Amino acid sequence: MSKDPLRKDKTCLNCRYVVENRFCSNCGQENTDTRKTFHHLFIHFFADLTHYENAFWKTIKNLLFKPATLTRAYLSGKRLSYLAPVRLYIFISFITFFLITVFPNRDSTSSNSNDKKVMVKSAKEEVIEKRKVNVFGVEFNSLKELDSIQKQAPQSEKMSDFNYWVVEKVLTVTENNTKEELLEKFLESFLHNLPKVLFIFMPFFAFNLWVFHNKKRWYYFDHGIFTLHYFSFLLLLFLLLFLTDKVLSLFQESSILSFLSGAINFVGFGWMVYYFYPAHHRFYRETRLVSFLKSSFLFLINFIIVIILLTTFAFYTFINLK
Repeated sequence: MSKDPLRKDKTCLNCRYVVENRFCSNCGQENTDTRKTFHHLFIHFFADLTHYENAFWKTIKNLLFKPATLTRAYLSGKRLSYLAPVRLYIFISFITFFLITVFPNRDSTSSNSNDKKVMVKSAKEEVIEKRKVNVFGVEFNSLKELDSIQKQAPQSEKMSDFNYWVVEKVLTVTENNTKEELLEKFLESFLHNLPKVLFIFMPFFAFNLWVFHNKKRWYYFDHGIFTLHYFSFLLLLFLLLFLTDKVLSLFQESSILSFLSGAINFVGFGWMVYYFYPAHHRFYRETRLVSFLKSSFLFLINFIIVIILLTTFAFYTFINLK
């Protein structure tokens, strides 16, 4: 509660209700003067920042090292001490994908030193490598050849509209891009749309949790909060591994750094996989055996869904390449 003097006017500036005490009983706004001094704004800025930082670092610590702690605390009503689940996920998601797009790929930067080697290839070899495409067991060299075959072939041997569209798309992409350009565009589009894929996948993940747990004890909302925290953890740990890799890449490559990088990634990705098991056990409070069996089955189901989504997404990314 602030120590600012109350306004003499008892009419709330926000909703126009009569304010009997310090706070409006209708909207909750404090009935103090809205015109503040610079000193007041300066002090309150650091007070709010300190409060936010305390909640932020406390949230991050529990998210990384105490599976399900945030979810149980949030559902029990302890919500001011931590960042809200939706805000937490949006913040981590934004920072993660922003930094991934900002920092250059190590492979692309290192490939700059090999540009001269790539340019040594003869133009003839590049054209052959670029144009020969095998689709549906048939080899094509260009779009003109495809159109010529499609027009001159007997009706019984002509490709269906779908097959023709696929071959035309493949030839268009390969004719307009080298392998390096194609890979770069694909990765760029993939990273750009990956947040959408995760956003689509989360409701399925929460639904699977709802299916395998007591409907009277757990609401879909509860599973949704668990899902938000779990995906926030995955993104945050992925971000930390990504930044660690970028920091290590600043130093000269050595066997020690390679081993250190590999060890960090092994531990990090291992913690990603293992994290779900203790989180599930601690949140749903089931026996270890039941929790392990459910977690393993959920992993299998969600893995299949992820494969389907990624395949669909990869196809969507490909058809949008030019």
